[in-house]
Amino acid sequence: MRDILLKPDVIVTMDDRRRVLFGGALIIRDGIIQSILTREELAAFPRIQGEVVDCAGQTALPGFIQTHLHLCQTLFRGLADELELLDWLRLRIFPLEAAHTLASMYTSAMLGIAELIRSGTTTILDMGSVYHEEAVVHALEETGLRAFVGKAMMDRNDVFPGLREPTRVAVESAREQAKIWHGSGRIRYAVAPRFVLSCTEELLRGAQEITAEFPGVLFHTHAAENRHEMEAVRKQCGMDNVEYFASIGALNASTCLAHCCWLNDREVDLLAERQAHVLHCPSSNLKLASGIADVPRLLSKGISVSLGADGAPCNNSLDMFAEMRLAALIQKPTHGPAAMPAWQVLELATRGGAEALGIGREVGSLEPGKKADVVLLDLRRSWNNLLPDAYPSLASTIVYTGSPENVSNVMIDGNWVYRNREFQTLDDSRVTARGTEELRSILKRARLETL
Repeated sequence: MRDILLKPDVIVTMDDRRRVLFGGALIIRDGIIQSILTREELAAFPRIQGEVVDCAGQTALPGFIQTHLHLCQTLFRGLADELELLDWLRLRIFPLEAAHTLASMYTSAMLGIAELIRSGTTTILDMGSVYHEEAVVHALEETGLRAFVGKAMMDRNDVFPGLREPTRVAVESAREQAKIWHGSGRIRYAVAPRFVLSCTEELLRGAQEITAEFPGVLFHTHAAENRHEMEAVRKQCGMDNVEYFASIGALNASTCLAHCCWLNDREVDLLAERQAHVLHCPSSNLKLASGIADVPRLLSKGISVSLGADGAPCNNSLDMFAEMRLAALIQKPTHGPAAMPAWQVLELATRGGAEALGIGREVGSLEPGKKADVVLLDLRRSWNNLLPDAYPSLASTIVYTGSPENVSNVMIDGNWVYRNREFQTLDDSRVTARGTEELRSILKRARLETL
């Protein structure tokens, strides 16, 4: 294939050296980064047989990786405010998810994907609902986003029986989906038992068995999110979330636990010992009044931490810039102003996400041999970035003042999905119009008494 040569003003590699190159270039062939040239190497480089893309005024960095999302909930934005977790689920989210059809699920996923691409996210770990997961996969296939997906598994949802499956059906349907969708391409599988309160031990063990059957399949669930949830888990299991997962053999390097706001000392040690991953969702944790995960403590123990926006009805945005800024700021009152420096947060949003998903050799940094998942930012649109060549302030500019307005181009697997601020793989206006139609229909089907 013909090469693509990208010539941004700045390249932020996010490799082990945190290299920042000015005036260099990336050479991409067949979706893979072939080489990264310094300014001097570019000047001496022979003319390529391919496309030369002049990205003057732009900064290239690896695409953001969000490790906890619910695309099935994008349509519900603004419909579940001012509620704590368990009421949020019982009164709003479960009834709304149960009202989904194949068409509304597809539209919800498309709306979320558009928002993610527009704000520079190229890879996600998504938890679906109990039904219609094929619609989410269809949307991902069309739009080019890289993703781990999985239907939500629930066999003891007593508060909303419409989202409960027999244990064997939940496990076998997840196994069949893994057979169909999991591989080494853009779309892979993650079993997704929703959380301890909605799952029997038999289901959780069955989900864990699937991760052993299919190398690279992840175990994706929620844990230690809310104090009332914690009390209910202790009553049901006689121990806390992470301790329970460890006791049934479901805590290991494939385990991805969203939130982890309320961990005891033993659980922190278990996470470190078993090499499990924490998926930090600061906006969601604040909006649902759940708590604040002690990320500096987790990182000091060598625990893998990455970032996610969670879902549109508990955020209410899917913007990684917002998550990065909050991830840095909320720790400083407790741990001091030096906690969570901007470079560290930027690593959580890129390399940290790749490591959590087990694809650190493929994405998460701009290095030869890795997939060409590249985001181009026009940081001139950040009003206070007066010195674009000021290397020490670059991460600060991205983390503290960056926004989707800065995203000018997004490439996944060497293919443009967003170019010159225009979508290449979806019709934004059509998706929005369909969203309006599907939202009206889903509200009628859900028959919620008050909103």
